[in-house]
Amino acid sequence: MDRKLLQYLVEYLVEEGKAHGCALPPAAADAAQGGLASASTEALWLAFRSLVNVRPPWPAPGEFLATQDELLQGLIAEAGVATLADTTPSPTDPRLRLWRGDITTLAADAIVNAANSGMTDCWAPLHYCIDNAIHTFAGVQLRAACANLMAAQGHPEPTSQAKVTDGYNLPARYVIHTVGPIANGRPTDTHRRQLAECYRACLDATAKAGLSSIAFCCISTGVFGFPQEEAASIAVATVRRWLNEHPDVPMTVVFNVFSETDESLYRPLLGL
Repeated sequence: MDRKLLQYLVEYLVEEGKAHGCALPPAAADAAQGGLASASTEALWLAFRSLVNVRPPWPAPGEFLATQDELLQGLIAEAGVATLADTTPSPTDPRLRLWRGDITTLAADAIVNAANSGMTDCWAPLHYCIDNAIHTFAGVQLRAACANLMAAQGHPEPTSQAKVTDGYNLPARYVIHTVGPIANGRPTDTHRRQLAECYRACLDATAKAGLSSIAFCCISTGVFGFPQEEAASIAVATVRRWLNEHPDVPMTVVFNVFSETDESLYRPLLGL
């Protein structure tokens, strides 16, 4: 992690926030308290991440974007970029694959972001949900792009649709954003239908964009509270059905999981 790049970025973001009368998030305030020049690299990273988490989609100068892009691309390269060849194919259906890892390091044509109805990230400093992670490592350009989409739409994003943006600094070329159902641990038939529609909408968007690979996160199973086992079954069944209904569309689908629990749920569904 390049400390010089981080210090420049944090200094810019702190001054930008002050100019707009914004309070610093705690991690940034902590780093700034003793002087950014003496802050540790880890403290600067937490400050940077928390600042971009709360930064509105303001225009950013070219120097900031170039520095940010260099930092984020370097971090992703250090973490190691995974390709489709690193994923595990289903022995019963080679169109389907499983991969456990950080979706922000996966070089698929598109990755799926589990968004909220605001569509511009979760805004919670240092919250480690997938929405926050994807926006952080894509860069501030992603929030700006989502804000433009929402301004043009004029209303919150409905459940079970899909919107496509560039991936910016991510290895994935595109991000497909979908809002899953909020089940709170007690899914209804409507929630089940909405979850299936999320998968279909993302696949439709991928095909319409002319892409041939997509990596799904576990939609709605985080704070939205859809039970993981049932969500996994719906995901695999819905994707299989869509692929069978579109035999002329070449598509590789990766189910990306982050936890050992989710991996154990998907393996038998994929015949692994």
